[in-house]
Amino acid sequence: MSAADSNEPPFVDEHEVAVNADPVATWRALVAVAAGTTGGPAAERYARLIRCEPAVAEGPPERVGSAIVGFRVTDSAAGERYRLAGRHHFSNYVLDFLVEPRGAGSTIRARTYAEFPGRLGRLYRAAVIGTRMHVLVTNRMLRAARARAER
Repeated sequence: MSAADSNEPPFVDEHEVAVNADPVATWRALVAVAAGTTGGPAAERYARLIRCEPAVAEGPPERVGSAIVGFRVTDSAAGERYRLAGRHHFSNYVLDFLVEPRGAGSTIRARTYAEFPGRLGRLYRAAVIGTRMHVLVTNRMLRAARARAER
């Protein structure tokens, strides 16, 4: 799915972080952080509660078609891109991570696309986007990926 794809949910936001590591090391760190951030029993319980598809992890997190809690891996290119998509009762969403060379290091850009159908979707959007919770979680993931890659 590309940004021009008619099935793409609407654009929400974009965040980026510079990383002092090569793109492949940065991408590997990003995949590990994404899988770790969404994993665990509490995350799976919450995913089941709001009817996430997928609600449980399956397969290696770097492989297209695999799942991490709340997301299906829809595109994965080592050192370049990691794209996740999912849905639940209140939203359909895509998290698109782009890893790009930057001097001797790299940059991770995180683009979010999401739609929030119906009245409950609008309330969920207010709770997640309106409170900036999404921004905090996304930036925390980016900083964690940077720290892991730079180790």
